[in-house]
Amino acid sequence: MSQSSPDPTPARLRTVPSRLLAQAATVADRLVGDRLAAEGARKWHFAVLVALAETGPTSQAELSRRTGIYRSDMVAVLNELAATDCIHRTPDPADRRRNTITLTPAGHHRLARLDALVTEAETELLAPLTPTQQHDLTHLLTLLTTHHRPPH
Repeated sequence: MSQSSPDPTPARLRTVPSRLLAQAATVADRLVGDRLAAEGARKWHFAVLVALAETGPTSQAELSRRTGIYRSDMVAVLNELAATDCIHRTPDPADRRRNTITLTPAGHHRLARLDALVTEAETELLAPLTPTQQHDLTHLLTLLTTHHRPPH
């Protein structure tokens, strides 16, 4: 194992929570993004597939709200997922101007693969932590994001 050089970051900066969170988020995004990209996927594909698997068929607008994907970006994400037969769009019987988005069997299979890749990335990200620390970190991050979530 090679010796790592001392961290040149000023000590004070190494203790600023917002900076540490941003750095950890950058690493997490890279680890997940790289794994998903190797499978021809993006994090938004994963988010949409998870949302559909958990809540069932829904409108494009509702998917946007649940995943945090801008409505203007959602069309491209759905087009990409439809091109790989992961989702199916059907006109909403209550409002023919809207589509209902449904997860297909291929989408369930794709989600299982992407879920495994995200889990691998998280395992690498959290490797320095004990299982208890991993649980505590997840709990604390949940508290922070819930507290700062914009009202609906």
